[in-house]
Amino acid sequence: MNYFKKIIRYALPYKKYGVLNIICNGFYAMFSALSFIALIPMLDVLFQKEEKVKLFEPVYNGLSSAKDFYKDYLAWRIQEFSGDDPSRALVVVISLVIILFLLKNIFRYLANFFITFLRNGVLRDIRDALYKKILNLPISYFSEKRKGDIMARIGTDVLEIQHSFLSILELIVREPLTILFTIAMMLFISPQLTLFVFIFIPISGFIISRVGKSLKKHSDKVQKEQGTFLSILEETLGGLKIIKGFTAEKIFGRTFQNSTNRFYKYSNSLLNRQNLASPTSEFLGIVVIAILLWYGGKMVLIDHMLDGSDFIAYMGLAYNILTPAKAISKASYAVKKGNAAAERVLEILETESDIQDAPDAIVKKSFESDINIKNISFKYEDKWVLDDFSLKISKGHTIAFVGQSGSGKSTIANLLTRFYDVNKGSIEIDGMNIKNMTQHSLRGLMGLVTQDSILFNDTIKGNLLVAKETATDEEIIDALQIANAWEFVVNLPKGINTNIGDSGNKLSGGQKQRLSIARAVLKNPPIMILDEATSALDTESERLVQDALEKMMQNRTSVVIAHRLSTIQNADTIIVLSNGKIVERGKHQELLEKKGAYFNLVEMQSLA
Repeated sequence: MNYFKKIIRYALPYKKYGVLNIICNGFYAMFSALSFIALIPMLDVLFQKEEKVKLFEPVYNGLSSAKDFYKDYLAWRIQEFSGDDPSRALVVVISLVIILFLLKNIFRYLANFFITFLRNGVLRDIRDALYKKILNLPISYFSEKRKGDIMARIGTDVLEIQHSFLSILELIVREPLTILFTIAMMLFISPQLTLFVFIFIPISGFIISRVGKSLKKHSDKVQKEQGTFLSILEETLGGLKIIKGFTAEKIFGRTFQNSTNRFYKYSNSLLNRQNLASPTSEFLGIVVIAILLWYGGKMVLIDHMLDGSDFIAYMGLAYNILTPAKAISKASYAVKKGNAAAERVLEILETESDIQDAPDAIVKKSFESDINIKNISFKYEDKWVLDDFSLKISKGHTIAFVGQSGSGKSTIANLLTRFYDVNKGSIEIDGMNIKNMTQHSLRGLMGLVTQDSILFNDTIKGNLLVAKETATDEEIIDALQIANAWEFVVNLPKGINTNIGDSGNKLSGGQKQRLSIARAVLKNPPIMILDEATSALDTESERLVQDALEKMMQNRTSVVIAHRLSTIQNADTIIVLSNGKIVERGKHQELLEKKGAYFNLVEMQSLA
């Protein structure tokens, strides 16, 4: 229940629907019990009990004779209305039964009507909170998690919570109220018989509770395995070219099949235990009914302590307890199942981000003078990537970082944008530590073009509006022209309103990269970060993209992480990195004349 106490806060905005549901459930439970009591006068009329015909209105003589008073009063009223015509009396009592059953079902519908808003509201709000949390968590969090598992949590796990949430409301409101009202009516008819029945109920309750003890553990396994095979599916769709190219279909098919086999085994175990709940509770209920028939039959036939009509109504009430009792046992299993789902959802919701805005963080609106990287050190897990690294980047300058893979080039881009935080030292913009700025305003000063063109399944316009939501069509076209992208966009069937497919797969690599550049141009930031923006392109695409990059970098401060050295010859300063340290710095020609590390990199690429 600890997890549901945390989930319950999502129901607070919908508490009015919860209150209305409780009220309607209260009326439902009351009319459910009364509808069986109304059978007594009908049975009396059918059995033509002479003693029930009263010439005068009965008198109330206290609580001890309340049952006889109400039965006599009802019989007298029916007699008054129908006179000597028993068919009229039958119509009256049947009408009473129909009205009570109608009211019972009206309130049942209303209870379900109101709870729908609460259930779906909670479902929506938890999903919104999860998505917001996913957007706010640092990139490092997702490098350790499977995407499919995250998708399973926001999909099936949240649905499981919704179903369990409804079950727990039935568990604590409708079904207990139905049982309470039914017991009250049973006590009204025969306290002695009711006390006898309830000797056996705790025994059956204990047996039912033993069946479901391991449900949470089995449910947890099912949900984790679902996350695993969704991850395999997501990776398969993302890497289909590689799988087919290396004829690895059997390997991935086997991996997926192993996961679904485990899911099959866990699901069977869980469902078989769950399915045991209903027949167990029903059988135990019938055992109680059988004992009731034996004992109650004795009271009617031998001891003459109970009327036949009372006993039949009492049996109806006793059976009326079985349905809510079964629902409670099912709901308790659903709660155990939902508890495992709630645990997995709350694990994400309660994860604290390593990268937080300082309480007094300011909004930085402009870039005035320089970026100062002061003695920074950074490590991924246990491996240091940068060690006591320092650099000053003046406004309007283009700084290029080159070096072997793993030398720390891309790490600098990740630290500047604060996707990761430095372990030691500081990064300052205009003399202010970036940790003292809001992340939103820091990244608002920067445009980003990465090696992998990250585009979305949307139109060209939709992809560019990510950078500037209020941009006009004219501004979008201007950005496309600067990025050398307008020449192919203008020939598309719907121009800027053409959908480019999942990850932009309807376009070539060069076209996708030029759209990425157009997006950065549209944002028009003072600082531009280019992370190996041309490394994945062919020569023709590279020429077009390089020309677009040069147009974009004019009058901007640019940080270029370069793989192809031909793209950075015009940089103001080239920094050569090795194992997280600067080994050379200078302009292109200066570094070539030194015939050091940079010269060797150029020679290797020339030979290649």
